[in-house]
Amino acid sequence: MSTGSVEVVYRGIFQKTLARNICRGIVFAARKEGKIGLAFGRYSDSPERNGIPAKQFAVVSDTEEELEEYLSRYEPDNNDVTIAVDDTLCKGVESWAWYGLQPINKLTREGGTLLVTSTRSPNSLISDIHRKGKPYNLAIVKGTASFSGLWVYKDDHTDARALGALAKVAPHVVSYDAVLDVIDDSVKQASAKKAYDQTEMVPVGADQGNDEVPFSFDKPGWKTMEEGLVIRGMEREQEVAGWEGGYVPGRNATFKKYTTRTMRPVVNFDTCTKCKICWLQCPDTCFDITPDDHFDANMEACCGCGVCEAVCPVKDCITMVNEQAFTDNGSQWEMWHKDKEKYSEWMTEIISNQPARSHGFHHVGQYAEEIANEPS
Repeated sequence: MSTGSVEVVYRGIFQKTLARNICRGIVFAARKEGKIGLAFGRYSDSPERNGIPAKQFAVVSDTEEELEEYLSRYEPDNNDVTIAVDDTLCKGVESWAWYGLQPINKLTREGGTLLVTSTRSPNSLISDIHRKGKPYNLAIVKGTASFSGLWVYKDDHTDARALGALAKVAPHVVSYDAVLDVIDDSVKQASAKKAYDQTEMVPVGADQGNDEVPFSFDKPGWKTMEEGLVIRGMEREQEVAGWEGGYVPGRNATFKKYTTRTMRPVVNFDTCTKCKICWLQCPDTCFDITPDDHFDANMEACCGCGVCEAVCPVKDCITMVNEQAFTDNGSQWEMWHKDKEKYSEWMTEIISNQPARSHGFHHVGQYAEEIANEPS
């Protein structure tokens, strides 16, 4: 007897239907082989919000008894495969219940596989992924992240390609024939076949990856809980060294939102007119007023919603750039203030080299147009 477990990590709302389709496909394919399985969601916000990392799970077993035994555990922490349907999640996730930054491979078992939708190289992704301390495998489904919205679904075959790749890297969970059997569309079957043929696993050593220690917070134990409902006030950080004359809104140091974003704003301070609209309209009060009255987005507080870009009246003054282009959350204003020419070169390069945007949708029918224009 054996049990196979798969987790799909996705961006809340934007990829919920995609993640659900993948997990349901796993269960249906398993049933084609006479196994029994269950798909369910866990660890997301309630209500689920745009961009918040969330998870769907699929568990497959040979017998009903084995399935019940596995699901009786509180947390499936030895998944055969972790599927990340957005490669920016490789930097780590902090959802509603994590109380810190969780490495994308934390719940992947030793020797298991991290399967990522991405156009990047394995080495590039490994540089983002936190060291696991145990060996595992990395596999890539070639393609950009598939984003939709609350009421739409981008049916670009990402679900079929993920299932095809899964059959390649974990045939004990679902077989190739079962995956094709459960996909009832010949074009999607072709996509699954292509993903199966092209997907390759790269071994990742225990000491490979990002050596950053993910931030975490101490949680009170039951012995320290007080009677009644007690919500302790949190100190807010407000002072920034060297920013005398500027203004930084008070922020809770433990409330970070940067793992929610797929893109971040890049500001051209040379063309900024200091109109204050980005500062006024930012829904999360991310902008700090600098000593020279510019506006610098705090990258630990920014969730990447793109409102600042939308409301800025100056053409190309604020540009949303894919998160994969950045390695830290440093201040853009400080970089510009220190060396304006160097910042201008960096800004120009990072904007011109970013991949095509796929965050949200611009108009009804956009996805159908994009799919029609994609190469076969």
